[in-house]
Amino acid sequence: MDLKKTHLYEYHAEHGNVVDFGGYAMPVWYEGIQAEHGAVRDSCGIFDTCHMGRTWATGPDVERFLNYIVTNNVSKLEPNGGMYTVMCKSSGGIVDDLIVYKINDEKYWVVYNASGREKDFKWLKKNSKDFNVKLEDVSDTYAMIAVQGPKAQEVMQKITAKNLDEIERFNLAELTISGYDVIAARTGYTGEDGFEIYVPDCPVDSPEKAMKIWTDLIGAGATPCGLGARDSLRLEAGLWLYGSDIDESINPLEAGLRWTVKLKKPGYFIGNRAIQKMKDEGIKKTLVGIMLDERGIPRHGYPILNMEEEEIGVVTSGGHSPTLGVGIAMAYVPPEYKKKGTELYVKVRKRNLKGKIVKHRPFYDDSVYGWKRDK
Repeated sequence: MDLKKTHLYEYHAEHGNVVDFGGYAMPVWYEGIQAEHGAVRDSCGIFDTCHMGRTWATGPDVERFLNYIVTNNVSKLEPNGGMYTVMCKSSGGIVDDLIVYKINDEKYWVVYNASGREKDFKWLKKNSKDFNVKLEDVSDTYAMIAVQGPKAQEVMQKITAKNLDEIERFNLAELTISGYDVIAARTGYTGEDGFEIYVPDCPVDSPEKAMKIWTDLIGAGATPCGLGARDSLRLEAGLWLYGSDIDESINPLEAGLRWTVKLKKPGYFIGNRAIQKMKDEGIKKTLVGIMLDERGIPRHGYPILNMEEEEIGVVTSGGHSPTLGVGIAMAYVPPEYKKKGTELYVKVRKRNLKGKIVKHRPFYDDSVYGWKRDK
């Protein structure tokens, strides 16, 4: 099967180590995961995120439709504001996590994961039949580039005239960058400050605009980064990966996403009753962060054991933290084990490595790293 290519494929093919990622030809690294991870934590890195899903939702019923399809309260958004949320099935299981941005009362920008790109758009279409709303999947005609790190604004400011101080976190704005009109949202998937740039009128087979912006960002001081650093960065930030930490078998209350669920918002949303039922009855498992006390790397699927060496869960996401220099993981365990400082084991191959429950959003000290850091 031929792999799908993004707008920036030619750059990756020349400079990166390209792999099959969910059917897309994507770079896992350029110079190396450790170096790219460090560039984002300390300076500025850029990522090709063109494989993600992007949809315009418009029409008189668009707000009511989005409030029906997601768990958060879209009515709270001001123009150009965005919010993180999830879509659920009637069972309460998570279809995907996504960000919804309000342009105006009848126009919204919806961004979701690459892994669920086709599934998510079908879900949106299927559930829009009773609403006067138009859905347009523009994933292949809008390029998408993430600029991340404490120097992300400084780097971007070199190639745009707009004062980027004016764009608040989880807000978007129109601006001109490298001579092209784009949309930029102040968010990302690394835990750091930064922007996601959306380049309109830029089809995959004519990607000159995206390539110009990408190379100009590199010229302004950004480091190209691949999927490897993207995963290690988001893990350190305690951010969910769909298909590993959340999926259709997981309720948002179990996943630590209670803050995205507004059970009392006006009207019914898909999954409302199932989530309410779980809230009333109590969760049987909860997502926690684990830091190893011993040398080793926890991986997806590795067993979690209590101090009596009884299996109580499995690692959903895990790896070596370049920032902290230790193994870290996320896992679902019974609620009685969620207290910070609780000791347990992670079974790494044939060894039971000691670890403990820690704060994991983020794992690092956010006064030193991340968008909240002391300036």
